[in-house]
Amino acid sequence: MTRRTVTPHDAARADSIAQAHARSRALGLRATEAPEFDALAATDLRDLIDSNRALCHQARPVMDALHAQIVDTQSMVLLTDRNGVILHSLGDTDFVEKAQRVALRPGVSWAEQHRGTNAIGTALVDAQPTTVHAGEHFLRANHILTCSCAPIADPYGRTLGALDVSGESRGFHKHTLALVRMSAQMIENHLFGTEFAEAIRLQFHARAEFIGTLYEGLAAFAADGTLLCANRSALFQFGAPLAQLQQREFAALFGQPFAAFMQQLMRAPGEALTLTLPSGVRVIARATPGAAALARTTPSEASRAPAVPAAPRASAAADAQAPLTLAELDTGDARLASALQRVARVRGRDIPVLVLGRTGTGKEWLARALHHDSPRRDGPFVALNCAALPDTLIEAELFGYEDGAFTGARRRGSAGKIVQAHGGTLFLDEIGDMPLAQQVRLIRVLQERAVVPLGGTRAVPVDLRIVCATHRDLRAMIAEGTFREDLYYRINGLVVTLPALAERTDLGALVARMLEIVRREAPGAPTRLTPAVEACFARCRWPGNLRQLASVLRTAAIMAEGEDAIDIEHLPEDLMHDCDPAGEPDAALAASRPASAPAEGPREDREREPARLAEWQSRLIEDTLARHSGNVSAAARELGLARNTVYRHLRQRR
Repeated sequence: MTRRTVTPHDAARADSIAQAHARSRALGLRATEAPEFDALAATDLRDLIDSNRALCHQARPVMDALHAQIVDTQSMVLLTDRNGVILHSLGDTDFVEKAQRVALRPGVSWAEQHRGTNAIGTALVDAQPTTVHAGEHFLRANHILTCSCAPIADPYGRTLGALDVSGESRGFHKHTLALVRMSAQMIENHLFGTEFAEAIRLQFHARAEFIGTLYEGLAAFAADGTLLCANRSALFQFGAPLAQLQQREFAALFGQPFAAFMQQLMRAPGEALTLTLPSGVRVIARATPGAAALARTTPSEASRAPAVPAAPRASAAADAQAPLTLAELDTGDARLASALQRVARVRGRDIPVLVLGRTGTGKEWLARALHHDSPRRDGPFVALNCAALPDTLIEAELFGYEDGAFTGARRRGSAGKIVQAHGGTLFLDEIGDMPLAQQVRLIRVLQERAVVPLGGTRAVPVDLRIVCATHRDLRAMIAEGTFREDLYYRINGLVVTLPALAERTDLGALVARMLEIVRREAPGAPTRLTPAVEACFARCRWPGNLRQLASVLRTAAIMAEGEDAIDIEHLPEDLMHDCDPAGEPDAALAASRPASAPAEGPREDREREPARLAEWQSRLIEDTLARHSGNVSAAARELGLARNTVYRHLRQRR
């Protein structure tokens, strides 16, 4: 009989439950007693909901989406206030009756002092996402339940309430807590946008594909550049608490003067920018000017502002600066050159283009180059990744919505990507992941050249060029009924396929081009590869294509700063997993060493040397733990991390 290994996560969770049971006993509760069923009177409940209007407003659509993901699982979704009183619930019909027996209904408090150890009350006490399963509940009457709960905080980190999924213990799923945490974070991001609707809002992340997702950092600034607030992801990326960040100037936070940033923003609203965090990490950012900022930035003020060179544009499809013309994309591969020539013939025509190719082959690069080579170059280039948004949000993001169109909608509504692309180019990446309902609406827009926002009655005329991209087989999807045939024939006026990097013959030219770009960011980086690295690259399968190559070169160039060339020892170690085993990595490594070098010395050095970002994050966790005298819960709360993450760091340190 094998013994189950107890992980640090299991130990931390068991410790949390044990502490919660101790609190329950200290409160004078008895495990065998029947739970109280007293609920607020209807008028008191209405007053409580009204006092939590902003929370309920933003949470309702997220609760609907969360319930749709767990429907028919004998469970329900609950929203509570900061004291654990249930404000709203959604549940499977056949589970609601059972939930009533244990008072899972609006107006009832699930604070620990009333219900003992339970996910809602315990999560609010610990300020951490929590699952309480079956017998882990303090009251035996609640042993029939499994509950997963995450606290919800306002933009300043103050607890507003909690989001919970409760169901029968027999239907326990480990992934439920992850869904709840993501949904709570979505609510927090919506609250952030509403709170700072008038401010200058910045979205940023080191990886471009995370912009517009739950993982993006959010920061809000006043019209004079003062930092107003930042969400949990932003604070983690900055590596400092909000109080410290509010004392720093914009230039200290993002590596450029606020005046320069505003000039770029007003010159090209919505365009991606490259900014630098205090840690030296470069991030992709998109900014939205608030009404107050626009009102203060008058034409006369703009004309008096000092001239500042434009920062390099940041492509949402790659980590490097994107080429702006079709000619710059041609680096010598015959298949790519043929595709570029075909695209060039339609650049001034109203013919939709469909770009096929594996993930990371440069589909957005091609779309941007086509836009900048066309008569629409002075218009906006608007990109939307259809796979990056949940079904419940893509419709509002693409078509826009009117004020009050749905619960949680922003004041004054939102224009939507289609209207934002008026006069320019709309790039729909991963079009194969667009839900069928939105495919029908898109067909109508393409046919009528007008869009009706959600909640609106007036059609808004639009003039745009559409470029779509996908890695999927759309014809096979049509046969399966998951992609509309009529939409397919509206978007494939010209179809081009981009070759995978492993199939291209211009690897050397691509490497030279990318190293030039890296050199602009890090002047001390080398501009060439050693023969051993060239041989390694030639054997690599490059499953991540251009995106992987750009990432490998940037990391290696930083590791090799001050050296004459990038050598094997500077490459990420996991790259060897993508290389053809016919060439021995150890042999290539040995060939790159001086004859007198010890066989294992350089490898041991590399294994001890962490990536810069990981090292910085490790120092941040260590410093925070030191400030809190080793209190893991307090440190995790300040960092906005799960305690398990801090425990994992401690385990690795040992």
